[in-house]
Amino acid sequence: MTAVVEVAGLSKHYGGERGSRVHAVTDAGFALEENRIHGLLGRNGAGKTTLMQLLTGQEFASSGEIRVFGQNPVENAKVLDRVCFIKESQRYPDDFRVKHVLATAPRFFADWDEDFADELVERFRVPVGRRMKKLSRGQLSAVGVIVGLASRAPLTFFDEPYLGLDAVARRLFYDTLLADFAEHPRTVVLSTHLIDEVSNLLEHVLVIDEGRIIIDADADELRGSAVDVVGPRGAVEAFTSDREVLHRTGLGGLASATVAGLDEAGRTAARDAGLELAAVSLQQLVIRTTIGESVDPTKGTPE
Repeated sequence: MTAVVEVAGLSKHYGGERGSRVHAVTDAGFALEENRIHGLLGRNGAGKTTLMQLLTGQEFASSGEIRVFGQNPVENAKVLDRVCFIKESQRYPDDFRVKHVLATAPRFFADWDEDFADELVERFRVPVGRRMKKLSRGQLSAVGVIVGLASRAPLTFFDEPYLGLDAVARRLFYDTLLADFAEHPRTVVLSTHLIDEVSNLLEHVLVIDEGRIIIDADADELRGSAVDVVGPRGAVEAFTSDREVLHRTGLGGLASATVAGLDEAGRTAARDAGLELAAVSLQQLVIRTTIGESVDPTKGTPE
């Protein structure tokens, strides 16, 4: 498949003196294939928004290379005309109403679908005549979702604009995105904390932690890549002594370890040792990969 985005050695630092620099993105390298839904996941402050700003030409890289549709995106109209970036805290002119946002959208997005936008306004119950500054948090989020979907941009970024939506509206967004994606394939990047809600949508996952890409894999591969091994502390420690452990926790004589790459023979060996196995969701995998060592409450020290 063709890569829409290609990144190599990408870093973004803020601040002057070396000791006071903030390393928002460090030596990132990855590719995003066209016509797939990608998840950009990570904790608050991990570097997700900065990375998307770099990919959309809104930030200058400190070092490294970015290619979007084969070109540098910075001040490049040929690239940016094919990109839609929907932010969580999008700002609008004070006198703008919802209808003004929708009326100006075709100037920025060549594939804008006005009929689809009108349909989405009805679905999300957005008051088109109301001033943007008078909208609720959920209504503002709905406007962003409508623009992102109706833009039909070949490369569309959603930087958690749907956090203000209630559970029903978020489900409506996910279902609409999947249905429209099936009819009008494009490359979509979802940045979110609500990993469990979007996990079934994602085809590829990037996880960023403290500015570094720590996971770059297909979602199907990740879903079966780790398992929790639970049982008596001694048995768990013996079983995991020569295996890759992503996370450990314990309480008294019981322990749990998240083990990566456990094949069928390993699962059989775990059961033979009297240990229980539990599937690890994509959200739990991301959490346990990014939080580091856990604390044993009985000891008060990292394991």
